Amino acid sequence: MTFWRNRFLTNVRESVNSYDKSIEQNYINRELSWLDFNDRVLTLASDEKVPLLERCRFLAICSSNLDEFYQIRVAALKDQVAGDVYTPTVDGLTPQQQLHEITRRTQDFVNRQHKVWSQELLPRLNQSEVSVVGWSDLSETEKARLSDDFDRRIFPVLTPLVVDPAHPFPYISNLAMNLAVVARDPQSSEQRFARLKIPKNISRFMRVGDGNKFVLLEEVVSANLPRLFQGMLIEQCFVFRVTRNADLSLDDEDAEDLLAAVEMELRRRRFGRAVRLEIPEGTAQETVELMCQELELELEDITYHSGFIEMNALNQLASLDLPGLRFKPWPPLTAGRLMAAEFNSQSIFQVIRERQLLVHHPHESFSSSVESFVAQAASDAKVHSIKMTLYRTSGDSAIAKHLVRAAEAGKQVAVVLEIKARFDEARNIAWAKELEYAGVHVTYGIVGLKTHSKCILVVREDSDQMRRYVHIGTGNYNSVTARLYEDIGFFTCEEQIGSDATELFNYLTGYAKEPDYLRLFVAPHQLRPRVLELIHREATFKDKGQITLKLNSISDPSIIDALYSASNAGVKINLIVRGICCLRAGVPGMSENIEVRSILGRYLEHSRIYRFEHGLEDESPLHLIGSADLMGRNLDGRVEVLVPLTHPKHRAWLDKVLGFLLADDVAHFKLDIDDKWINHNLGDEIGDAQQRLHEWVVATQVR
Repeated sequence: MTFWRNRFLTNVRESVNSYDKSIEQNYINRELSWLDFNDRVLTLASDEKVPLLERCRFLAICSSNLDEFYQIRVAALKDQVAGDVYTPTVDGLTPQQQLHEITRRTQDFVNRQHKVWSQELLPRLNQSEVSVVGWSDLSETEKARLSDDFDRRIFPVLTPLVVDPAHPFPYISNLAMNLAVVARDPQSSEQRFARLKIPKNISRFMRVGDGNKFVLLEEVVSANLPRLFQGMLIEQCFVFRVTRNADLSLDDEDAEDLLAAVEMELRRRRFGRAVRLEIPEGTAQETVELMCQELELELEDITYHSGFIEMNALNQLASLDLPGLRFKPWPPLTAGRLMAAEFNSQSIFQVIRERQLLVHHPHESFSSSVESFVAQAASDAKVHSIKMTLYRTSGDSAIAKHLVRAAEAGKQVAVVLEIKARFDEARNIAWAKELEYAGVHVTYGIVGLKTHSKCILVVREDSDQMRRYVHIGTGNYNSVTARLYEDIGFFTCEEQIGSDATELFNYLTGYAKEPDYLRLFVAPHQLRPRVLELIHREATFKDKGQITLKLNSISDPSIIDALYSASNAGVKINLIVRGICCLRAGVPGMSENIEVRSILGRYLEHSRIYRFEHGLEDESPLHLIGSADLMGRNLDGRVEVLVPLTHPKHRAWLDKVLGFLLADDVAHFKLDIDDKWINHNLGDEIGDAQQRLHEWVVATQVR
């Protein structure tokens, strides 16, 4: 492999140096590419083929996405600006330039969000079984009932906080919904600003009567403000929200107790620096200036809204039990071989011994495969140990409970739990303590790295030998997201993979140099060079070469340069990228043989599939699945695992999946030469790749 690596690096340097364009023109900015992705999600909210309440859910998703983007990515850029960082990213934009463009595009995005809601979804809702109205649209009887509800349930928990010489400007919590109230004393004409926090434990959409008619909570509160500001004249009242830096600033190497350090950072998170203020259009200038001054924000940090703020709340409507306005359910199936095993009273270990097993979630059940694997391992007297990585899990995790049961039964149980998984830190800390209390050996991985791999190792004393059973997946061990995320799981007892998994866990929990793995591709030390070698090897086959990659994101410059080089050699490259794509597609002399598409739908496309037409030494196609995207953080800052699939049926399955996603007649977005995503979702002949895949899975199971 050293020969291929050296040859590859030489060719990449020559290819990159030969480009006519400057280097920064070879890449799309990471943050702006993410905004493109969220634009694509917003497009689904306007799709007439999508059921009405699901369109509301997509509107909520893109709103929630934007919140996270500001809490992490925009906050990081602001930290760079505050630290006088002027160095441009590989695409040529400085942090300040990125912020200017993000502000402009965010305002445009929010304007389009409100247009979709007010002109498309709201009228349709009001013509259906659901209606959302304003306070002024209610009858006097309805207003009286809601005001009575306000007096009983809402008024007692509200706390108006006035700003005056004796009361400083109150602390505004991250993403909290607030009412800004400007009240005047009619006798003294003295004016005061007050903040009123909207309670989160009361539904944002308040039901009017017994049906599915709703009014926003803040409208009910606003209509009853005289109860809170008795004798005062309400001159202004509007909703506002503040977004704060929510990233953890943690140095693993300086933390003597990582668990305690993360807990401390979580407490500090709520006091992060403000990075965005959301207010209605037309807010009085003096009020805007007051809020910016108190929150230490600039005018360009403001996002103006023409409708209601925090559309995440639309998840409440999207969850209404109205089947006619939602996707028709696709119940997950039990994988055929597991169903047969259950019928014949076989264990999952017998199934895996007979042949490796591949499962495809959520089309195939997570509970009857992955959860069952851990459950049977926990109760099987022949199982000696269970080791697994946990990145994100659910609050009521069946897998974690099985691990507790296994430890209490005296089995050796070890968990590498990533307590720095963003926004899941508190949940993972809770599980860490519960697992440790039960006797599970809990570690937090390698200093300076996140453990993002999805791997389970079960050691079982079979009748003929001690055998290692391994699961490697593309998704988290989370039963909630497993119903929404498209992922692939692979079970095997192949000796070399079992040996690699053992070495991996020894590396993660012990004190050793990372080994040379026999079959697995493992980051941070071996994954990047092996992927680069595979790309360059494919380039040696020129126009007979073919690379297909299904990913969440691709942003790493060295990988992108390698793909450009392969494209120039004639290799046909198809990328299926759900989110960030910093590669430019179809550019003559650089990427003319690269096509990039994005598939969005009812399921979040989450699996990572790597396919190289000529693979390794035998020149047969190589298929890999695993946890790694092609981003710097995955390749250099995380422990990631890819595993090759060698069984003909499994390779054929992956080819079928890729075939559905790459078909010309399915709805998709295509990245054009001008870095714009073109929506190919027009006409009755356009199909749904996810639906076709599900129908095929069902038909396959029947056979």
